[in-house]
Amino acid sequence: MRSTFDKAYYDRFYRNPRTRVFTPAVARRQAEFIASYLKHLEIGVRSILDIGCGVGTILKTLQKQFPRARTEGVEASGYLCRRYGWVEGSVVDYRADCPFDLVVCNDVLGYLDDKTCTRALANLAELTASVLFLGVLSREDYEICDQNRTDPQQWMRPVAWYRRRLSRHFVNVGGGLFVKKPPNITIWHLDRLG
Repeated sequence: MRSTFDKAYYDRFYRNPRTRVFTPAVARRQAEFIASYLKHLEIGVRSILDIGCGVGTILKTLQKQFPRARTEGVEASGYLCRRYGWVEGSVVDYRADCPFDLVVCNDVLGYLDDKTCTRALANLAELTASVLFLGVLSREDYEICDQNRTDPQQWMRPVAWYRRRLSRHFVNVGGGLFVKKPPNITIWHLDRLG
């Protein structure tokens, strides 16, 4: 499994147009989708945590969508923390004084072994007051993704593995969004996945 998240890693998978996983425009659309769906569900967002925020495109877009929200960018890469000013920390053991309305964890959990990932999911539940956005490459996704642009140094777990653990704390409402249990909003049953 990958242990180095240095400039070369981010140049390859985030910056180089020929080898990056997705464009900054895709990341902005993803953040705009998250914001639109939360507004549709009438979930107020006063605080946002992006844990594993990378170069920060999603967090910066969410800041524009929720300009009054308190935001925190957390990253395990010392290189990115120095470059962008993120808080250095891990999804496994990062702690906050109070949970965040929205927690974003995108493309992080695939780099953790099963035991560590299970701990990270429990920590994400502790950090989340209302909604978690989770993006993770599953075994099924790896079969259909562009493998030339995808870091193969990840744990390829089946999607059912994640769903079992997430269902302990969250209701899956689609699009990578998980509402914390018990939900304090009405979620129609056809809007729930799994």
